Amino acid sequence: MKSYDVYSIGNALVDKEFEVDDRFFIDSGIEKGFMTLIDEDKQQDVLDLLMDRYGLKKRAGGGSAANSIYALSQFGGKAFFSCKVANDEPGHFYMQELGENNVETNLSHEREEGTTGRCLVMVTPDAERTMLTALGISQLVSVNELNHDAIKASTYAYTEGYLVTSPTAHSAVLEMKRVAKQAGVKFAMTFSDPAMVEYFNEGINQFIGDGVDLLFCNEQEAKLWSGENNLESACQAMEKIAKQFAVTRGALGARLFDGERYIDIEAHKVRAIDSNGAGDMFSGAFLYGLTKGYDFETCGKLASVAASLVVSQFGPRLSPEQHKEVLERVGL
Repeated sequence: MKSYDVYSIGNALVDKEFEVDDRFFIDSGIEKGFMTLIDEDKQQDVLDLLMDRYGLKKRAGGGSAANSIYALSQFGGKAFFSCKVANDEPGHFYMQELGENNVETNLSHEREEGTTGRCLVMVTPDAERTMLTALGISQLVSVNELNHDAIKASTYAYTEGYLVTSPTAHSAVLEMKRVAKQAGVKFAMTFSDPAMVEYFNEGINQFIGDGVDLLFCNEQEAKLWSGENNLESACQAMEKIAKQFAVTRGALGARLFDGERYIDIEAHKVRAIDSNGAGDMFSGAFLYGLTKGYDFETCGKLASVAASLVVSQFGPRLSPEQHKEVLERVGL
């Protein structure tokens, strides 16, 4: 019996969400629909502008892998999350957001001085999310944050593509994968964002290495990574590097590959408000299902329902009660 369903390492970020219009991106010179890394001073300038023009919509704990681990824990899974936050108010807030949700971490109450990572999430009327991220102390995540015993005691080791931007985090992911492989622990990852695939392709392929057990991505990321123009060809390319994978397709649902066959999962029609965290929720719900022994189709249905609830509200996470509602809707 494994102690943890999933061990993960990822960026620890505090999200600040804003409702904006497309004109804002034109005025600010920001590329819509992507995550862009930015320094703290420039981020503060944009934050001041957002606060003045639109006002803060919501603050929440964030980070791609962290959101997935939070979801898994709320469904009833056991998880360990390695990350780095500073000894500041956002760091305390982040610890509270994660610590109250049954996730074990490497963090202690005595943390380093510095600035906790922050992500500005700008949501347009079409529900598209655009992010400006200042990693702060999170860019220093390294092998020092890894817990080898926890990795070995997990069913899956999971990471996010965003870590490819930090040399120390990049090394930590490769070390986590090495330890997991030696211990017979399955390795899963998400591409995270089209920008990671487009601008950090070499690093992403180093994460993939000789292959992964489970890969999560959206359709745009799959096409960018493979260089193919259609989903079918992109999936054929991914079969060569992933034993299993899940491709989310927004309003078109998802396409899954369980290692032998393809399964199409229908989307749930909702009024999309905010796509931030939808992919993270899909991954977290899917991993929960897999670690509980459900088949791919059931995992896909669970993940699809959960993601549909996330996009119908602001913020990347659901409440504990909403997780219970998802399980009931799927009959689990």
